[in-house]
Amino acid sequence: MFHQKNYTQNSEASFCLSNGMETDCNPVGLSSMSGLEEDAELNGFGGADMKDMKLEAEAVVSDVLFAVNNMFVSKTLRCADDVAYINVETREGSRYCLELTEAGLRVVGYAFDQVDDHLHTPYHETVYSLLDTLSPAYREAFGNALLQRLEALKRDGQS
Repeated sequence: MFHQKNYTQNSEASFCLSNGMETDCNPVGLSSMSGLEEDAELNGFGGADMKDMKLEAEAVVSDVLFAVNNMFVSKTLRCADDVAYINVETREGSRYCLELTEAGLRVVGYAFDQVDDHLHTPYHETVYSLLDTLSPAYREAFGNALLQRLEALKRDGQS
């Protein structure tokens, strides 16, 4: 069974883009999950309700907003027990509608709030992986943020 990253945790720095390989990470903070969050993480989204999926989508947005032109949870497309929709505009100016489900994230449209039922794009385990495939400028912005964070950690370690 697919194991989805829990974006609602307070995650911080780990490496993400290393030789084109993607792992779960965020260059902004360190993980600090409570026992309850760990239980939810181990169980995936099983039993998630509409509010939780929308919160998960909002957390996805806040994780990568710094590296795209615009990103927000759709107010037009309805969230359901098992799905939420996110609109994203990459730094290159391309617009996408993303679907967030227990299976992961995937592109479902090439405009905000657009769902094309005939579009069959692959699921990505994380938003980082998905954006890495869609936007070279995202990859660059993410790498720059990671570098700045590492330099700040180095400075803090030297003082």
